[in-house]
Amino acid sequence: MTVFSRTHGTGSAVAMIVGSCVSLQFGAALAVQLFAEAGSWAVTAARLAIAAALLLLVVRPRVRQWSGSQWKYVCGLGASLAAMNGSFYAAIDRIPLGVAVSIEFLGPLLLAAVLSRRRVDLCWAGVAIVGMAVLGIESAVHSTALDPIGVVFALLAAAFWALYILTNARVAETVPGTGGLAVALAVGAICVMPVGLTQGMEAFADIKLLGIVALVALLSSAIPYTLELAALRRIPRNVFGVLLSFEPIFATLAGWLLLHQSAGILRLTAIALVIVATVGTVLTAEKRSEVVVEPQPTPV
Repeated sequence: MTVFSRTHGTGSAVAMIVGSCVSLQFGAALAVQLFAEAGSWAVTAARLAIAAALLLLVVRPRVRQWSGSQWKYVCGLGASLAAMNGSFYAAIDRIPLGVAVSIEFLGPLLLAAVLSRRRVDLCWAGVAIVGMAVLGIESAVHSTALDPIGVVFALLAAAFWALYILTNARVAETVPGTGGLAVALAVGAICVMPVGLTQGMEAFADIKLLGIVALVALLSSAIPYTLELAALRRIPRNVFGVLLSFEPIFATLAGWLLLHQSAGILRLTAIALVIVATVGTVLTAEKRSEVVVEPQPTPV
């Protein structure tokens, strides 16, 4: 392989990850605008159902051949996807998008610290926690305080992201291809549906709203997942993790452009600390056989 082809491959991978981050976060910002018509949990249920239907049509998993343990792992993944996405949407319904994404990154960061038990990973987790403290200071000194319920939902999303990483690793080990993910999305939609029905899912009888939520499913699911998988074939995982660590920046940008959410110096400092902690965790990670806990593509 020539130097030019290697450089071209890396450049295209970077462009793919940037495109993925933009698609994912602008999809989330678009979803926020649906919450006035249907609640956040109703949008979550509709989005998961559409994503599941699309992927099941493409993949057509051979579920009859699955063992009981495979079904257990897939259902666990589906439940974690439902809880993670539902909590995240409930969070961004109450607090700015960039803040919610930054808090959510605590999940993989703390998981990395717990699994590795190395001082350096604990230090990086500490940096992220300092960032959260800065958010608390901003909320205390500014008149526009963060909604505490929104913060709690963002913390729940972080915890469920960590659970998603663990269950996704199990599914990847036991279920070939992407069939496990397709069924997990369907399980997730079923899990969220009872709550979604109480928040006005009948609103999606409007073809226009249904089209918008389908666009959200594409922007937040199919497009970023496809781009990230393609990027992973071109660059090392650690480089991929570093690039994905800048996702809070794109979330802040999407919130500013589409939702008119401003960000002061304290909030930007907090987001920067989370990014530094995530990049540090990825760069100092040792090669080991345990579950990969660097930020992973969220394919839903």
